Amino acid sequence: MPDIIQLLPDAVANQIAAGEVVQRPASAVKELIENAIDAGADKIQLILRDAGKSLIQVIDNGCGMSLTDARMCFERHATSKIRKAEDLFAIRTMGFRGEAMASIAAIAQVELKTRRHEDELGTCIQIEGSEVISQEACSANFGTSISIKNLFYNTPARRNFLKSNPVEMRHIIDEFQRVALANPQVFLTMHHDGQEVYHLPSSIMKQRIVHLFGNNYNQRLVPVEEETTIINLRGFVGKPEFARKTRGEQFFFVNNRFIKDAYLNHAVLTAFQELLPDETFPLYVLFIDIDPAKIDINVHPTKTEIKYQDEKSIYAIIRSAVKRSLGKYNITPTLDFDQENSIGHLITQKPFEEIVQPTIVFNPDFNPFAPEKKASEREIPFLRDTNNHHTAIPRNWDTLYEISKKEDTLQHQMHEEKRIPVNEQEITKSSEKQFFQVHNRFILSQIKSGFMLINQQAAHERILYERFLQQLQTHSGVSQQSLFPQSVTLNSSDFELLKELLPDIRALGFDIREFGRNTVVVEGVPADIRDASEHQMLEQLLEGFKNNLAVLKLDKRDNLARSLARNAALKAGVKLSMEEMNQLVDQLFACQMPNLALNGKPVISTFTLNELAERFEK
Repeated sequence: MPDIIQLLPDAVANQIAAGEVVQRPASAVKELIENAIDAGADKIQLILRDAGKSLIQVIDNGCGMSLTDARMCFERHATSKIRKAEDLFAIRTMGFRGEAMASIAAIAQVELKTRRHEDELGTCIQIEGSEVISQEACSANFGTSISIKNLFYNTPARRNFLKSNPVEMRHIIDEFQRVALANPQVFLTMHHDGQEVYHLPSSIMKQRIVHLFGNNYNQRLVPVEEETTIINLRGFVGKPEFARKTRGEQFFFVNNRFIKDAYLNHAVLTAFQELLPDETFPLYVLFIDIDPAKIDINVHPTKTEIKYQDEKSIYAIIRSAVKRSLGKYNITPTLDFDQENSIGHLITQKPFEEIVQPTIVFNPDFNPFAPEKKASEREIPFLRDTNNHHTAIPRNWDTLYEISKKEDTLQHQMHEEKRIPVNEQEITKSSEKQFFQVHNRFILSQIKSGFMLINQQAAHERILYERFLQQLQTHSGVSQQSLFPQSVTLNSSDFELLKELLPDIRALGFDIREFGRNTVVVEGVPADIRDASEHQMLEQLLEGFKNNLAVLKLDKRDNLARSLARNAALKAGVKLSMEEMNQLVDQLFACQMPNLALNGKPVISTFTLNELAERFEK
């Protein structure tokens, strides 16, 4: 029997490795930008077309590569980061495995242009499917420019699994934000389909967070800093009142490398214990500096998982440091340490001759011990004219109350003459349903077997959910036009999500149009939604959608209807009139599933007379 085990060709091995290293365009973006940072670049440009499916180009001003290095970087396990096995325990660079460039070249059309500072000419290499098409000298700026065209062009099954452009763009933005946060000293730009998405100049960490997420984050950040013999911790956490319903803005970095660690995340949440509302998550951007010999980062090709030697101590340090910073915030709310500690900058200086001495007007004849005058004799200041003469007051002004009282009595007598007979009132009341509101949270109604309690918030959520779901299917949402259209600016990730959901959001009754960079104009809102600002409404809608997507894995339309229903529903504590309770109950029992809340719990609870009797017999 012949031998059946054989060595795979390099091209096939690279395609297999690409399945782990390059899962989508965002993975290629991450690898290229990290390589540019390892090359010492302080200016990096990212250019995208079709959310990275057609083009991913990264241009940097790093050290560049020689002709031999440019050719070798596409070989498997070729790297400049380590030389021997011991180097794995002293890694400070982003990359070290030597798999990324070989994997990318196996599944895309790649063009590399690079030149070192000391060289007069650069090198241009073109590779398709691990095969070198051309290699020649060229004119190039110092640094490196890598273009990846038609990702997964030779693996159509992988390309078909890619999501829509807004979805892939959100993943790219996530990776870009992580690299930008870890390297605030690097000037970064991102362009997508000819439009600038990010323009991040070199800055300090706090300014980089504000540039990424918006100017309103300047007032949300609480600094965290702790130095120990085990780790050095620095960064920022968000104030509790700005916690969100999704985990999107939570970043841990170990030696400037983004990681995902549920254990350390629990340490931060524990520090926020009893400060956060239920099912909300705080913002944090925390950096851990630790001896590389005490961690192992060679766990997964994505390099987002790390093993620690002393995990429990790190947990305790993070929890105590965050808790202490929150305590300091409670004592001293002003946390902008760049601002001066005085208020002198708030005072406008004037020349001495322009300063006017304040004057105080007082009555020298005022005697606090004198007996109080009658109302008719008392001087009323606001009835005095500018010439200090008293305005004429009718002598019979104090009889106006008596006249008004007589008119009210007359109207009451006329109403009594026209009132409905007592027997008709009793018939009307007996024919109406009687409901009672318990603590402005539950609706109580008597039934034949006893009584029932209805959770008013869960009931209204169910009503709106089925209504919105029907509107999404029939595109029949009714819009209430705003008198003054409002512009809403979102962060880049939420803006891409909104663009993806825009057709369905319009079907619900929103009248929204794009208006410039990361900005939309809301000209109308669904008629079922009241008393909510456009910005708050959109933000809560997107937050709920992302939260449902992460937890429940719902269909897009179902997710959207569920999120909007929860945000627009009546909340516990709202007082309802008898007519409103009647309408709510009628609409609830007209639903397809009236007894099931959106969280799977019951909406209605019934209590029989036997159950009540048993309670009194105990």
